[in-house]
Amino acid sequence: MKPTKKAAEMTAKELARYIDQSVLKPEFTQEEIKKYTQEGIDFGCATICINPASLELVSKMVEGTDTGICVVCDFPFGLSTTESKAKQAEEYCSKYKIMDLDIVANYGQLRSGNLDYVTANIKAVVDVCHKYGTEVKVIIETDSLTKQQIIDGTKCAIAAGADYIKSSTGFYTGGECVGATPEVVQIMMDAGEGKIKVKGSGCIRTQEHFFKLIDMGIDRMGVGYRSTPDVLKK
Repeated sequence: MKPTKKAAEMTAKELARYIDQSVLKPEFTQEEIKKYTQEGIDFGCATICINPASLELVSKMVEGTDTGICVVCDFPFGLSTTESKAKQAEEYCSKYKIMDLDIVANYGQLRSGNLDYVTANIKAVVDVCHKYGTEVKVIIETDSLTKQQIIDGTKCAIAAGADYIKSSTGFYTGGECVGATPEVVQIMMDAGEGKIKVKGSGCIRTQEHFFKLIDMGIDRMGVGYRSTPDVLKK
């Protein structure tokens, strides 16, 4: 999405609409989840990105606000069976009003070149979510991939009918984490050819980085609860 003006000219509220505020740490207490969810709502973030166990709590908090729910699915490794992924998505979407569901692709299969498997694995989730009006973002864990594999993963997400391609979980364990660098985001954008929206996530911690990705034409960003105040400061 090419913005109509530069990020530096946008208001804090306009900038916040690019953000899925991440509240995903497994050690969070209920009070911490409430605190960081409320901060995201107050900033006017597009969504709060949460684990499924937080759905009951957070769904009540966002009701009547301009902030929606983004729930992760098969997170952070993406190694459930296709049937299990679809059942997880069905459970969440049938019980709660979910704006977006972020599914982790089986990026080991992607790295193995099994693209038909990857596409079918994603499509099963897309088909469920779209029944309920929920958009799907596909996380391909770009830190684990080559440039060609990022391109292949983006093409798989398009073929599966997904709404977004997304870079990272923020929980990658297999090597260095650089997340949504401008270079990685550009690869996804070019591979998408305007057929899929792009979400950058992972290591977006400075306003300079945040503004750069907006000016490039990114559609959404995953920003950690600690970094949201930094990227939105005016």
